[in-house]
Amino acid sequence: MARRQPKPEADHGAPVGRRAMLGMLGAGAAALATAPYLQRGWESALGAASQVDGTGLTGLLPNPGGFRYYSVVGSVPHKDETNYALTVGGLVDRKRTYTLADLRAMPQTRVVADVLCTDGWRVDDTPFEGVKLADILDDAGVRSPGAAVRFTCFDGAYTESLTLEQARRSDILVALKMQDKPITHAHGGPVRLFVAPMYFYKSAKWLSGISVTDEVVPGFWEERGYAIDGWLDGADRHRAA
Repeated sequence: MARRQPKPEADHGAPVGRRAMLGMLGAGAAALATAPYLQRGWESALGAASQVDGTGLTGLLPNPGGFRYYSVVGSVPHKDETNYALTVGGLVDRKRTYTLADLRAMPQTRVVADVLCTDGWRVDDTPFEGVKLADILDDAGVRSPGAAVRFTCFDGAYTESLTLEQARRSDILVALKMQDKPITHAHGGPVRLFVAPMYFYKSAKWLSGISVTDEVVPGFWEERGYAIDGWLDGADRHRAA
């Protein structure tokens, strides 16, 4: 089929059209160039606001990065290389305390999975990297009648739990990186739990304690009506470690 030729009178408006198009392209390029800075600024502002927001209302605000910020307390202390520690205890043969340097020196595993929240938001194909929880449990040595793992956080309030079978999965991490960068304080850093096959409330932020127990102890949200096993739809519930 022959291509239709433009009508001659259309040429009279061509220069204005080109200028308008160039202007739009320039504006688009400027928007693309500034978008990462605007996004980081907005994320930073949301993160700062969430630290003094005991209502959780900041978690309802839109975020171009996809994540929402939420804390169950009014403020959370900051931890870094100078003062962070992860303690492991309960029904174990050897109680352990890990610094950030200790955790970074252990074998690292990368897991890429979709992050889904019960509030309805999601971030697809999110990479997390850290130490497999199973490796930490093996290092401490689980003893009978250990059957579950309880997690505590340095916000002083949040808790979570997994069965021992769940905790030994290869896609459960004591995570140090998210999206290939160190986990920021606003995202639950410097260390958080990542439970890939479950809703994101199971991935406790600001992780500071791991305790092996003889039964599952309901976590913060489970005590308020959430499912103890927060499996995602379609998750492989029997994946081997």
